[in-house]
This record gives sequence, structure tokens and C-alpha cells, in this order.
Amino acid sequence: MDDKQPPSVTLRQVKDYQFDIHYAEGRPALLSDEPPPLGEGAGPSPSHLLLAAVGNCMSSSLYFALTKFKLDPKGLTTTATGEIGRNAAGRLRVLSITVDIRMGAAAQGMERLDRVLMQFEQFCTVGESVRQGIPVTVSVFDGTGQKLK
Repeated sequence: MDDKQPPSVTLRQVKDYQFDIHYAEGRPALLSDEPPPLGEGAGPSPSHLLLAAVGNCMSSSLYFALTKFKLDPKGLTTTATGEIGRNAAGRLRVLSITVDIRMGAAAQGMERLDRVLMQFEQFCTVGESVRQGIPVTVSVFDGTGQKLK
């Protein structure tokens, strides 16, 4: 992303609850859609996109922090799950987000891993912004399944 230009997307309605999301010139649009019964589920819903944004940002922050110390995670697999429920007014809201990041590598022998795990979330622009209104919990596991954070 170019730091000089703020991020921007343009959504164009395809039909009903389906929108083409244009995020960069010359790149294919991403189709979003609400799940049935409102939409057809032809693409990710707005809730899916929020989860993807938080999970992607947390994963990128962890990867950056690891590689800064020349640590190789041997690939990251991230699952972001949202709890959807009703607020006091009875309206559906994302009540919380849980992010599980799994490294392909074992943690054993990774110097400065504790420091990385203490700091990486602070550098996630999207996750830390969302966290101001929605609780976000992040866990990190190594390639052996050991919970590190």
C-alpha cells in the first residue's frame, strides 16, 4: 500500500446483496455477498471480510516481526472466527474475534521469539483499530501444536 494515498475501495452493486469490490486499478474485483436467506452466498460476506482483514493483518505483523529477527515460521496458517450475536437493541453485531495463527516451524531454538510474541500485535493497523470496538483475542501455535501465546 502506498503510504501517500489513504486506502480506498469502490463497491459497485452487481445485484441484490452482491457487490464488486474494486481495490486497485488493473486488479480483478472481489465479489461480496450476504449468505442466504438475504443473498446467495456467492462471495464473502462483510463479516467474512472483517475477519479476513484482522487475520491477515495479525499474520502479516507476526511474519514481519519474525523475519526481522531472521526467524523462519515455515509458513503461517491463520483462522479468524467471529462471534455474532445481538446487542442490547437486538441488532446483530460482531461481538468478538478470535485469531489463531499456526506456524509451520517448531518454536524450539527460535531466539527472541518471546519478544516477537509480546510485540507483534501492536503493529497490526487493522487489528488494533478494530480492537478499540470489538474484543480481539490472538493465539499463536508452533508447528508441533504447542500454544506459544
